[in-house]
Amino acid sequence: MIDHDLFRAMLGRFASGITVITARDEQGTPHGMTVSAFSSLSLDPPLILACIANDATMAPLMARTASFAVNILSAGQEAVSRRFAGKVDDRFAGIGYHDGELGDPVLEEVLAWMQCRLVARHPAGDHVILVGQVEQAGASEGKPLLYYRGGYATLER
Repeated sequence: MIDHDLFRAMLGRFASGITVITARDEQGTPHGMTVSAFSSLSLDPPLILACIANDATMAPLMARTASFAVNILSAGQEAVSRRFAGKVDDRFAGIGYHDGELGDPVLEEVLAWMQCRLVARHPAGDHVILVGQVEQAGASEGKPLLYYRGGYATLER
């Protein structure tokens, strides 16, 4: 079996975009977390996947929710990424958002967003893979915020 430190170092060399996954609990309270393990899955039907750690603060909510939103962060949103990755009581304080058609928070000024109906959960090691069918989406112009070798980066193009 491969050493954990080596595995983490290897994965750090894969640049990934940064998303914030958002959902509402049964009381209507918005929740969100930074997620870099995100990918497209299928064009027909339009499916995406996101991987959530079993010990993430949002894991219990994602185990019972029927929908969620994926917010792809733009180059100027490092502070948003850090806020949703940190231990903050109200991650939405001072953050602009509106509700998607399924009721989940869609952050303002993101590069793209998707409102998804949860269609499958798959346990995988210390994570769960969430499969969402995209029901509503939007995009804007700009550059993505990236994560590479343990730090934030932007695309120069």
